[in-house]
Amino acid sequence: MTNLIHDIDAFDTCRGHVDIGHAVRRFREAVGYSIEDLALTCGLTGAEITRIEQGADVDPGRLKRIAAALRVPTSMFPELAEKARTP
Repeated sequence: MTNLIHDIDAFDTCRGHVDIGHAVRRFREAVGYSIEDLALTCGLTGAEITRIEQGADVDPGRLKRIAAALRVPTSMFPELAEKARTP
């Protein structure tokens, strides 16, 4: 079975902002990862993944690790890309 991550409507927006937690969850589910699978793959804890998916944590370093584990460009998380450009 092939999961096409580009076909996911992961960018539900509210007032022009991307819900990163929702996007992370949708990408994670698209590749068939549980929270524990993603945590093991990117070196974070399940609790950290849960906080990110709930929107309580948007640490750029953690988001980069998640993007790498899910094999999606960090540009899939626009707020992360914006923070990376800010000095």
